Amino acid sequence: MEASADQYEYLEDGKDPRTVAWTAVQNARTRTILDALPHRAGLVRRFSELLEIGSLGVPVAGGARQFFTSRRGRQDQAALYVREGGIDRVLLDPVALDPSGLTALDWWYPSPNGNVVAYGLSRNGDERSTLYLLGVARAAAFGETIPYTRHCALAWLPDESGFYYSRYPAGADYEQRIYLHVLGEHWTDDALVFGVGRPAEELFVPRLSTDGRFLVVLALRGWLSNDVYLADRNGAEPHRFVPIVESPDAIYDAYWRGNSLIVRTNESAPHYRCIAIDALQPARERWRELVPERREAKLEMLAPSQEGLVLVYLHDVMSVVHYLRDGGASTLREDGDLGGLRLGETVVGVSARDDSPDVFLGTVGFLQGPSVSRLRFIASGIEVETWDAIEAPFDPAEYVVRQHWCRSNDGTRIPMFVLARASTRLDGTAPAVLYGYGGFNISMTPSFQPALVPWLDAGGVFAIANLRGGGEFGETWHRGGMRERKQNVFDDFYSAAEYLADNRIADPRRIGIFGGSNGGLLVAVALVQRPELFAAAVCTVPLTDMLRYHRFLIARLWINEYGDPDDPADAAFLRAYSPYHNVRDRVPYPATFIVTAESDTRVDPSHSRKFGSRLQSATSGDDPILVYIESQAGHGLGKPRGKQIEELADRWAFFMEWLGVA
Repeated sequence: MEASADQYEYLEDGKDPRTVAWTAVQNARTRTILDALPHRAGLVRRFSELLEIGSLGVPVAGGARQFFTSRRGRQDQAALYVREGGIDRVLLDPVALDPSGLTALDWWYPSPNGNVVAYGLSRNGDERSTLYLLGVARAAAFGETIPYTRHCALAWLPDESGFYYSRYPAGADYEQRIYLHVLGEHWTDDALVFGVGRPAEELFVPRLSTDGRFLVVLALRGWLSNDVYLADRNGAEPHRFVPIVESPDAIYDAYWRGNSLIVRTNESAPHYRCIAIDALQPARERWRELVPERREAKLEMLAPSQEGLVLVYLHDVMSVVHYLRDGGASTLREDGDLGGLRLGETVVGVSARDDSPDVFLGTVGFLQGPSVSRLRFIASGIEVETWDAIEAPFDPAEYVVRQHWCRSNDGTRIPMFVLARASTRLDGTAPAVLYGYGGFNISMTPSFQPALVPWLDAGGVFAIANLRGGGEFGETWHRGGMRERKQNVFDDFYSAAEYLADNRIADPRRIGIFGGSNGGLLVAVALVQRPELFAAAVCTVPLTDMLRYHRFLIARLWINEYGDPDDPADAAFLRAYSPYHNVRDRVPYPATFIVTAESDTRVDPSHSRKFGSRLQSATSGDDPILVYIESQAGHGLGKPRGKQIEELADRWAFFMEWLGVA
């Protein structure tokens, strides 16, 4: 099908009366089918119980206080808590502001002494945040608001009198800028600090040294590279930025430790290395390498503290924690590794300040609840204590996690985690659901997934394949699955599915696939390239029209990852796999459930509408092609617990029905 003969182009306009009518018909049909599925009512009850387990975020220190998010019991949204003197109290509960549960806390930044928190709220999952300020002592609102602060990056001044922050023009998805806000002033008077003349698609992150003298801004170009600019605020021109790095081809992630920038970079190091840059002498010839690249592991995260540096590596998609101790004279020396993590566990976050001895480390497992440890450097090494943890109300020993390795069609080894109940016989008779993502340098490490329990308890297998395009093995792995190499991601996925079947882990006639966003693109491609391989597919908030994706919402940010459809050379490889353009008529496509949301401000819902219509018109099979457009949700962030329960029940009832679970 050629783009010039697009009979479903009208579905790109969500307000077109034809689109409104089409959506109503599709939603009614989908609800009629899903609500009648035999497993669904029981799954709603089970997910209601499992989602009471809640969540726990990694705390961020502000003075003697620690701030963190957590969702507990039947709370519809995660709330912001503060711990002081060992006592937790709710600082901000979005549901108290909006009993419908549709308002979410998008982001938050405590001030250096923990007296004020800047935070962003949005509604219906649209992520178009408005910034608010809250006094911590009395949990009292300041009354100041700043609009257009989607995905805000913010750096407080040391005296808490104001902050640097990112903001967009009114109603815009591009041209982010950095401003300086002084508390008590109106936001329209904020000084524009950085961004004028920069490419409209760049994103900016301000980071201020603890003493407030030096400000760096990271200018990000997608997930591929960034520049670093430095301003000395003690100078005659406090916002005169000089380039430290202008790199078209490498990532520099910089954090302050005193007057030194501690930088994680993949320049000349695909697995990343750690360097130090003195703000007083930032010339490249004065840079010091703190930790060289490790060929066997990728440096995934780092956190500088007052007395050392914690580094989190990925080795074969499993976390390994190392640390460096302060060696005096502004040097750091390697001291050892923390150890203690098991298969299926991972570090999900690490936070520290260079004026505090504490480092907070968050870990989870597929079936182990989130846990936060407090690390502190001592004379003999490093001290570890549990800061908080959430226990799952089921026994993880009743389930097994194994890591398997398969080979893609070009010989590349692809790792895959496989989960099952310990009592499930892996003899080629079990149904399986395979999940993948493969993009944007994002590592698919183990995450806490209590929602898998009903599927595993029903005798199902769940597998997560670590595909090229992700970040699991460094930048070479990432670039091996982007732009003209994107087909590698899909081939890796097929190899994982075939491995499950060939090694009798799963029944080859009962393999389903699941993915969202870039992973939704993966599932959509798999449906049109290898429909015979799968029995069912759940495709959430997907990209499907790769020749027009860049025309909607924030999608121009992804051109570095996918390619530019307006460039004929890029359009050729995009057209070769674009799911919407490669649907074939009279093919028996497997049972498919496509889910999107009207308030998605990342991936336009038109992708799902057009792809669903095209599949429905093309399939020659009897299995349903279902499309559902949620009216009060977005890309996924901020979805209330009640909607999560309904969505999970739909997804797993669908898989159980079309993968033959009794």
